[in-house]
Amino acid sequence: MPLKKTARAIVFLAALVLLSSGIAFAYDDGFGSAKKIEGKYFTIYYPSQLESSVLIQKLNMGASDNLMAGKSAPYEVGLADMLDTLFIRVSDILDMHIYSFHGTVKVCENKAQLGRIYKDIVGRELNTVSFFVTDMNTIYIMPDSFKREVLGHEMSHSLMSRYFVVQPPEKIHELLAMYVEYQLRKGSQ
Repeated sequence: MPLKKTARAIVFLAALVLLSSGIAFAYDDGFGSAKKIEGKYFTIYYPSQLESSVLIQKLNMGASDNLMAGKSAPYEVGLADMLDTLFIRVSDILDMHIYSFHGTVKVCENKAQLGRIYKDIVGRELNTVSFFVTDMNTIYIMPDSFKREVLGHEMSHSLMSRYFVVQPPEKIHELLAMYVEYQLRKGSQ
């Protein structure tokens, strides 16, 4: 008799896991035909008509950022390398390090697409230039907002969502993300 109860419990838990994981990945945000770049910490998707060089220029990262992130190799100009460097800087600022971390950054075509995705996921009108979706570990951002301060802010949300076992209140998340943004802004002057 206990064997039947154990088998039922295992089947129930397996069904629960499959159902909950299907919900998290069921959303089609329209990035199927987007360009894709794989980095150590992030996979970046961006519109096919947008060149990665435009995003690199907007990110405005330099050799000093590479050194501050503890990288001794010559500075790479690739977008994935820049995002990896920024993630290391964010991790250092927060003193939270997850070496097996991997997230997603999706660059929308414009504010209309970003707003549409936000409305579909959150159910409210967009009131920001970027946002992070915890369940999908995905940052959504527009090309105009693709700056290290804004991206660092969202990366900090992504990092904290994976770092804490018990999540602190949303206000604490936002306060720490604003601190990261401030430190990155201060470092770029």
